[in-house]
Amino acid sequence: MADRTGFSEQTSLLDAPPSPMSAEGHRQRLRVRLLTAGPEALADHELLELVLFLALPRRDTKPIARALLARFGSYAGAIAAPLRDLRCVEGVGEAGAAALKTVQAAALRLARAEVMDQPVLENWDRLMAYLNAALARERVEQFRVLYLDARNRLLADEAQGSGTVNHTPVYPREVVKRALEWHATAIILVHNHPSGDPTPSRADIAMTAEIKAAASALSIVLHDHVIVGNGRWVSFRREGLL
Repeated sequence: MADRTGFSEQTSLLDAPPSPMSAEGHRQRLRVRLLTAGPEALADHELLELVLFLALPRRDTKPIARALLARFGSYAGAIAAPLRDLRCVEGVGEAGAAALKTVQAAALRLARAEVMDQPVLENWDRLMAYLNAALARERVEQFRVLYLDARNRLLADEAQGSGTVNHTPVYPREVVKRALEWHATAIILVHNHPSGDPTPSRADIAMTAEIKAAASALSIVLHDHVIVGNGRWVSFRREGLL
């Protein structure tokens, strides 16, 4: 029956926002599917919904999740997005951003655990998976050094600096100094190209030669220099540049 506004009762019920009970039922179904069928059974927006629900239990997280995907393109893109960009998405807030960054930190810790205390040269695929997770979506250039012991096990992964979208200042003496402090016998250089193209520049090649010379003077071996792009990477050793 139509009310005084001319709208039927059925129409008003359809247009009403979902009740808390129906939203909770939806989340419960997602939880059950995650725990019984695994994460592959959930779409990207559904995983984001569950992550956000932990931080925003009283909010309908579905539209927020879809807004994140619309802006960043994927689940991985959303959790790796800079904080300033996450805060621009309506509904995320500090709590939602913290939840997404917690997931990213957990993913990086897990990937790093796969290479710690392992001979990295014999676990190259795992190392590349970790470096891609850490650097492939960075918006500015970041230079890292992997310090290795005599058995080529990872002692430390340290960021030496970050710069602009296409340049990071690197100081060979600082790289070698930290190697001595870690008692490292070998190093691997790593940096990203935010453009997505991992092709080495002339500056990259020249800087690598300077660090190799400084390290060699103290019997520290430079195993490789890896440049990470978006889904691609280049090894100086494999390209014959070392």
